[in-house]
Formats: sequence, structure tokens, C-alpha cells
Amino acid sequence: MITFRQWHDADMTFNDEMKLHFCQCDLHSNLNFSELLRLTTDTAVEDYHQRGLSFKFLAENHIAILLSRISFRFHRIPKANDIITISTWEEKPEPLQLIRSYEIKSSNGISLVSGIGSWLIVDYDSHRIVRPKYFTLRPETERKEHHDCLDAGKIVIPENLIELGERPICYSDIDANGHMNNSRYGAFAIDCLPESYQQKDFTDFRMNYSKEAKEGEKVHLFGAFDDAAKKIIVMGKQSEDTCFESEFYYK
Repeated sequence: MITFRQWHDADMTFNDEMKLHFCQCDLHSNLNFSELLRLTTDTAVEDYHQRGLSFKFLAENHIAILLSRISFRFHRIPKANDIITISTWEEKPEPLQLIRSYEIKSSNGISLVSGIGSWLIVDYDSHRIVRPKYFTLRPETERKEHHDCLDAGKIVIPENLIELGERPICYSDIDANGHMNNSRYGAFAIDCLPESYQQKDFTDFRMNYSKEAKEGEKVHLFGAFDDAAKKIIVMGKQSEDTCFESEFYYK
């Protein structure tokens, strides 16, 4: 029986070794976008958990940490039955957001996916943003590294959007924060694309989270296709409010 490890390095990089399963991958056996978001988020949460900052502990201290923006570059998309290690670490925070990096490597150490994300600290009761300098439940790092992925910045939405469909928010989409789990947006974004675009060989994926979606609501999906730039935009809206914005690049 294979035993998978979890460990912190001396520089406080958290490493989570695992096997990818059939159900986590698409019809080409590639890791799907919702699972990529889930696995990287879960690894970040486990990093904090093992450092004493569990979801319960944070809630007791009136803190929730919510993903704001994320960017990934695919050197090679992981596949079913691959044994991978997801590594994540905090970097020097920005004035309003925590910064966290990711690296997914194969069992022989080859880089498969690299990423960076920003997270908002929110007061659990008032939902007001808490500046990182006031988040003193753990020591703040000065670590800052070079990243080969796109910046996890604001996605610019063009005017020529077309309607791609709608999705209801269901019970199984909701997590313990009371709104749709961030990983589900990845499924919404890829599922609404025409099949010819779903089959692209993707190189980069970015997502911005704008407004919480709750059970019983509907997300209306819109897209734009820039074949010259090899870029796809998908945006989700609830009435007049933007719920999420995503961006796919392909070869």
C-alpha cells in the first residue's frame, strides 16, 4: 500500500502528496478545473490547519479567509493516476490581501502547474475586510518569489459578450461559509463553453471572485472568444451583479 505524506519544509512550504483519481479528471483524463481549484484551496486550508489555524479556530476569532483572485500556468496538465505533490506557501501580503503561491510537481519532481492567488481576510460577523497587518494569529512572512504564471490581477471584460446559459446554485455547491465553494466556479466556467473550446490545449487559467453565490440563486453565464489572442473570457452574473470572471488561454 502506498503511503502519501504531508509535511512542512524548513521555509514553511506545505507539501501534500496524493494520487489523482479517475473521478477528478475529464474525458481526456486531464485534471479538471474545478478539482484544480478544490485541491489547491484544500491544501492551503490544510497548511493553516496544521499550523493551528483551523476553520473553527479562525471562526472563533471572527475571521474568514476568502479566495479573491487566482492564476495558474499549465506546463503539463496532471492526469488520472498521476502521483503529484502540491506545495503551497504564504508570501509577503499586500495592503488588503494575503498572497499565496502554489506548485504542483510530478513524482519525479517535474513542474506541472504553478500558480499564485490573493485572499481576503473578512470579519466573520460583519463581513468587513480586515487588513493583513491586523491578522496577527500567525507570524507574517517576508518571503517573495518569482512566478512564471500570469499575475493574479483584475480580468478585463470586453464589450462583445454573448450569452452562454445559466446554472442554478444547488445544495451540494455550498460549503461551510454558507455560499458556493470557489471550486464550483471552475466547473461553471468550463461547462458553458462550446465543445470546440472545451477541447483546447490550455496554457493558463485565471479567475476573479466578485460576489458570493448562495443556494437557490442562478448564475447567468456570458463569454467572449478572441481567437487571435487565443483567449476565452467567461463571466457569471446574478441579476446586475458580477459573480465571477474567468480567463482561459490556449495554444
